Amino acid sequence: MKASTFKSDFILLFVAIIWGFAFVAQRIGMDHVGPFTFNGLRFVLGSMSLLPFIFFQRNSTSIKNNNGIIKSGILSGIFLFLGISFQQVGLVYTTAGKAGFITGLYVVIVPFLNLFFKQDRTGLGTWIGAILASIGMFLLSVTNNMSMEFGDLLVLFSAICFAFHLIIIGRLSKRFNTAWLSLVQCLVCSILSLLVAAVFETFILADILKISIPLLYGGVLSVGVAYSLQIYGQKDSPASHAAIIFSLESVFAAIGGWLILNEILSGRAFLGCVLMLAGMLISQLYYKK
Repeated sequence: MKASTFKSDFILLFVAIIWGFAFVAQRIGMDHVGPFTFNGLRFVLGSMSLLPFIFFQRNSTSIKNNNGIIKSGILSGIFLFLGISFQQVGLVYTTAGKAGFITGLYVVIVPFLNLFFKQDRTGLGTWIGAILASIGMFLLSVTNNMSMEFGDLLVLFSAICFAFHLIIIGRLSKRFNTAWLSLVQCLVCSILSLLVAAVFETFILADILKISIPLLYGGVLSVGVAYSLQIYGQKDSPASHAAIIFSLESVFAAIGGWLILNEILSGRAFLGCVLMLAGMLISQLYYKK
């Protein structure tokens, strides 16, 4: 494995850890505010956290040609908004376990989309890793009653949108500056979320103050830092390979729930974590660019 690929995998693994623990922040936040209000505010914070990086890069000679970055950032921002929104609203109508598995289906959706778009070669290791990760996520997240209800359908749309977002970022990450692209897509997501929140939800300052810590984590780390690292990490990692690593998000969500929310992992769930880790290792050991 090339050093650049190993570095990208480590960065993407760190992103999966941040996003996994963000599920705890999202659960706490949903107790006090609506899903679009929470998403809108955290993407505003995420956008603000990127401004210092852009300020210090303004005279850098390493900044790429950003012609077309607005149009590209709007495209990735729209798919990000759709994925985040379908997931967050779907959690209102379905269980977190089922939502975690259905969202993680993008680990299988991405290779199929790559066959259609012909963006990168999907090797045997990636397919084996995707299958193991999917089985592991099933054991980790799905309860005995697996029915496709309204909330499940919304989260399925979320998984499809996240898969498209991964592929789009895989193409755009090599063309544009990381901080600028991240800023544009975060602004698009925040604006769209706040517009929907203004129509369908109630804005109460006292409720927002109650979730200041989850908002800071969800905004600065989960949005500003993690989405920027995703763009940077995918420069040397194909979308199908990155999807395997991102599937570990559910593992770290389970760990965060155990540490912070006192949720206990069953033997079945623990086996799921082991299979997902095995899927990631196989995808790396047998990955061919």
